[in-house]
Amino acid sequence: MDPSQLYRDLGCIPVINAAGNQTVIGGSRLSNAVQQAMVTANRHYVDMKDLQLRTGEIIADLVGAEAAFVTPGCGAALALSSAACMSIDDPARMEQLPDTTGIPNDFLFQCRQHYHYERCLTIFGGNLRLVGDDDGTTAAQLEAMIDANTAGIHFFASGDEDPAILDLEELVAIADRHGIPVIVDAAYQVFPLDRFTYYTQSGASLVGFGAKYLGACNSTGILAGKKDLVEAAFMHSFIGFETGDYETLGRPLKVDRQEVVAVVVALRQWLSLDHDDRIAEHWVRAEKIIGALGDLPHVQATRHVEDNSLSNGVMLTLDSQALGRTAGDVMQQLKAGDPSIWTKGQGDRLRIAVAHLVDDEIDIVIDRVSSLLASPSA
Repeated sequence: MDPSQLYRDLGCIPVINAAGNQTVIGGSRLSNAVQQAMVTANRHYVDMKDLQLRTGEIIADLVGAEAAFVTPGCGAALALSSAACMSIDDPARMEQLPDTTGIPNDFLFQCRQHYHYERCLTIFGGNLRLVGDDDGTTAAQLEAMIDANTAGIHFFASGDEDPAILDLEELVAIADRHGIPVIVDAAYQVFPLDRFTYYTQSGASLVGFGAKYLGACNSTGILAGKKDLVEAAFMHSFIGFETGDYETLGRPLKVDRQEVVAVVVALRQWLSLDHDDRIAEHWVRAEKIIGALGDLPHVQATRHVEDNSLSNGVMLTLDSQALGRTAGDVMQQLKAGDPSIWTKGQGDRLRIAVAHLVDDEIDIVIDRVSSLLASPSA
């Protein structure tokens, strides 16, 4: 049976992923080991609290954190982190949220880091206060914003160097002086491996990761950090709600036993993987695409190297005027086909990520891109 037929039978068009770890198309492709672990986990039921606690200990040990547990994605990790910071060690506050009357609920966040996912901290009543401006943030500006209503400081680990903002070490130092926690969104900072463990050992209070980036399910994440705050977040989790003594918040944020097992298996696999071989395979695929597309007129094909090597691949630079179409036009045409091909790009640059392509998909991508770019548009 053609594997794509499953989606066709459901009325959907299958997607070839040349974009990377994109939530909106499924996030990750599970390895055989992870898939088999999920099948095996399905055979028996388990005490979910016990599973979460035991696997949390394993994960914390693997990443060098005081404590950890599996969440339904990094977004949930950030939401649970905010609840923990607003209510730690106070049952009355735990049950009062998301009503924050009389509860410190401000999370300070540098203006230049303004991004889509900061709203995760507001789900359970958090309030974001931007510090500085588009030109940057200083330590003096941040300290001036800290007051009795400050619940924590948020940091987006984008991986981009920006000398105009305070780095994580500076934030942690300031937060420690004032006795407030730091939450880090390190969703895709899982490679290089020393970067992964850097965040868990940085002194930050709570760090969220997206487990899809290390080969677990799209629907899973990891929350790691200091024991007291991780335990507070756990009390707000779905299983904390079900088994704890308090009416906490996170019942909608449920994970299944198969997903929890998948995170542990994927994490162990990721930490033991020969990443040099993984990246070398990226370049084998990329060179095949470059060899096939590099001679197209008005197209320059080069390697695209990502800082974290998760979406290495090929960058096509187009002479949009000669071709009569922009990279955005080509992206939409590729997406509109069957199978749909998802890429990324902007202006005159189209990126083909190769990490999630299998052999027959590489040929399809080459054929479709060639047909679109072989001659100028009418």
